[in-house]
Amino acid sequence: MSTIMNLTVLRRFIQLIMFIFLVYGSVIVGFYAADKISGALPSLSCAYDQMNADYCALIPLQHQFHHRLGSAVDSGQFLMIVMPVFTTLATFFIMFIILNKAFCGWVCPLGFFQEVMQLLGQKLGVRKVDSLSHTAVDKVRPVKWLMLGGLVFGLPALTSLGFLSDEWGDPFCQICPSRILTTLLSADTDQVFVDTSTPSYMVLSILGDFLFGLTLALAMTLRQPFCRICPMLALHAVFRKLGLARLVKKGTSRCDKCGLCAEACPMDIRELQTDFNHVEKSHDITLPDCTLCGRCVEFCPDKDVLQLRYLNIPIFSADPNYFKKRKKAQKQWDEIKVVNLDTARKVKS
Repeated sequence: MSTIMNLTVLRRFIQLIMFIFLVYGSVIVGFYAADKISGALPSLSCAYDQMNADYCALIPLQHQFHHRLGSAVDSGQFLMIVMPVFTTLATFFIMFIILNKAFCGWVCPLGFFQEVMQLLGQKLGVRKVDSLSHTAVDKVRPVKWLMLGGLVFGLPALTSLGFLSDEWGDPFCQICPSRILTTLLSADTDQVFVDTSTPSYMVLSILGDFLFGLTLALAMTLRQPFCRICPMLALHAVFRKLGLARLVKKGTSRCDKCGLCAEACPMDIRELQTDFNHVEKSHDITLPDCTLCGRCVEFCPDKDVLQLRYLNIPIFSADPNYFKKRKKAQKQWDEIKVVNLDTARKVKS
């Protein structure tokens, strides 16, 4: 197997195609069609991007809670909030059931951008963190739920009920790094600013700029930094058992020995190694942080222990022969450096 013939390369090619479509899609399909498409694609290429062909599901959810909840409570007509939210979630479910959490690993523009930055950091010889400690992972994992509950639902709801000013009606959009990323990629610099019109807007805009810069910097040294706290990942996690795509494990007594699957996982999911080790029956282990990228399956040396399945049909399975070739290809890829900053530092010192 060469470095250009494996699942990861195929996935990144699909990510690139989807990135171009989702960020610059209106150039391809036209603005009218893009407006129609945008109501149904739950992606993190954002509505602030005037050239995109999609619409983030988190945007209408915030706006519905911000603009309709208060009126629904005052009038007692709760269908005013239930029906719009149901419609938004229904369009989300259509895409989600088809893709499940593979949306994050195969489609999301922000996820792809972070992988590109990680590859750039690797080739420049920037020192990277291969994985976080178990303690750090456990501390980070709840953040995505706080982002979803607090920023997407909580603060917009409190704003609608009159407890907060209107600036807090769409707080996640105000700090989302994809808002800055996708607009910059379409040559629009309007979103990189500090809004001093009100104290609340100033705080949110500073947080947004800071989070974008932090994501940019961390992505060169740490795998998928924003994905770990993304509220879309949390929203996917709630309904992951409904999706047609699954990660399945059939344990063996050897499973807890090598740990290569957990080491390969960009989200540091150690349960890949520890769960269902001695259970021969296949189990769905599409865990909340999983993005169905398939790297754990690629780097599992035991036959059929890990599988990516669609409609319960195996579409990619762990294989010892594939593993040997994939590991060799990865080693060859890792040895390629454009600039080795560590060596440069030693020479300079």
